[in-house]
Amino acid sequence: METSRTIGEAEAMNRSYDAQSIAFLFDLDGTLVDSVYQHVLAWREAMQGAGIELAVWRIHRQIGMSGGLMLSAFLREIGRVLSTEEVEHIQRTHAEAYRRQACSLRVLPGALELLAELSARGVPYAIATSGRLRSAQPTLKLLNLSQDVPVVTRDDVRHAKPDPDLFVAAAERLHVPMNQCVIVGDSVWDILAARRAWALAVGLLSGGYGREELQQAGAYRVYQDPADLLRHLDEVGVRLN
Repeated sequence: METSRTIGEAEAMNRSYDAQSIAFLFDLDGTLVDSVYQHVLAWREAMQGAGIELAVWRIHRQIGMSGGLMLSAFLREIGRVLSTEEVEHIQRTHAEAYRRQACSLRVLPGALELLAELSARGVPYAIATSGRLRSAQPTLKLLNLSQDVPVVTRDDVRHAKPDPDLFVAAAERLHVPMNQCVIVGDSVWDILAARRAWALAVGLLSGGYGREELQQAGAYRVYQDPADLLRHLDEVGVRLN
């Protein structure tokens, strides 16, 4: 009987470990929700209001970074200096312009099914976005997240992507070591942050970056969108049997 109990306890511990031995940390815009180009247009509107003209493709190349770093990159390109007040005004205008486009946001194919599958298999996951909570709320609502799913935003950390702070904070809330985390993102900034956090990086093409760009940034695998990732969960460590 003692041996039987010992074996049973060991099996229970193994099942628990299997379920918790991997966790997913998801970027939001372009990864789970089709919202990248709404952000691009909102940033263009905000910068035009400040007298800054930039082609939309230039803006897109910086999406995924924190708003502050993004503006710094833009201003460096055009050789312009803005006051703190002007920068804050641009960021507020971007947030307002983005909220006006909330009705056009859509969940990416397979996103809800992917999250449901992870929940069904006992695989924990969290959301980590460079956006402020106020800006991210319309996007988060589309995912119908359970209250126990951690959401980390720019408000919660000192530095946003490409620094790893967002993902580190998300892993801490899940109580999972970074080396057991799979970070899923659509931009090179997500992948860079994942590499700096010493986590496995997986790229999605649904945000507009190319496969080679994501691979060169350090993505272990690159998939089309959440639906494609769902079909290949076994390739990133989720046991399907």
